[in-house]
Amino acid sequence: MRARPSRAPRWRGCGRAAWRSASAARCCAPKAGAACRRHRSAASTAAPFAYVPNEGSGTVSVIDTATDRVVAEIAAGKKPRGTAVSADGRTAYVSDQPNNQLVTLDLVQRKASGVIALGESPEGVGISPDGRWVAAAVEESNDVAFVDTQAGKLAFVVTVHGKNPEHAVFSPDGRLVFVSAEEGDAVDVIDMNARKQIAQVPVGARPRGIGFSPDGRQAYVAAENANEVYFIDTATFTVQARIRAGIGSPVRSSGSGRSDRAAPRRAFCTTTGSAARSCCMIDRWMAASPLLGTANEPSSPSQVKGVSPTHPTSFAEPR
Repeated sequence: MRARPSRAPRWRGCGRAAWRSASAARCCAPKAGAACRRHRSAASTAAPFAYVPNEGSGTVSVIDTATDRVVAEIAAGKKPRGTAVSADGRTAYVSDQPNNQLVTLDLVQRKASGVIALGESPEGVGISPDGRWVAAAVEESNDVAFVDTQAGKLAFVVTVHGKNPEHAVFSPDGRLVFVSAEEGDAVDVIDMNARKQIAQVPVGARPRGIGFSPDGRQAYVAAENANEVYFIDTATFTVQARIRAGIGSPVRSSGSGRSDRAAPRRAFCTTTGSAARSCCMIDRWMAASPLLGTANEPSSPSQVKGVSPTHPTSFAEPR
């Protein structure tokens, strides 16, 4: 769904003290106010920089996560939306919605290095763990476009069943891509080897952000209008649990997309309702998960107050 016009870019840091706490760092980075609009924030996985797209100015802000300060602005098309950063922190891939293209950014030189044509109105962007593939959700045609980063061109397109794909996120092993169908109330699952959709998982109204446990056994999907986060078993493609998480809750897990951690610790979500703007942490959920043989429900989320998220929580963690 097309976003409303945004104000000029603005970055308001969480403060150095918050960054000294690992959970606070993951929860607050980056927090860029209304300028980033909704779910478009993305952070580099190579600290110490985070990268935040600004729709109003057509730029990507470079934030030093040690000082919570913007140190550069990179031109990134007319209206940058989704952003993904390579594991080495040298390249960013940004969807430019009005121009129907993917903009590549050289993060060392801090300038655009090329464009790749996509379909009409690209949205969320994801990158495979090995950096070979970039997936862009293309909402008008209900497609996911896959770009070969080695060849620097569009390689193939998969049409999904759900209407208005919003995010496309790779599993930690790179085998699957989960796609949130914003107007389909479902998550479509693409098999990368088969290059086709293999499953669809019904969830709540208006699914948006997607995260994975580092071992890839579970995916978490935030349904914005249902105000819930859904836990999906990635082996059976079934919903195993769900939890209330505040108004308008994009989500990402601690270590999401990382395969080098033995077990996840938390899932994070942002709440964007006017009555309660906060960042919530669903803690110890693995210990309470039905997948581990316990009858307990996942623990209720705690909240980090004083943030104003309008997009999913992002991370700036070294690999």
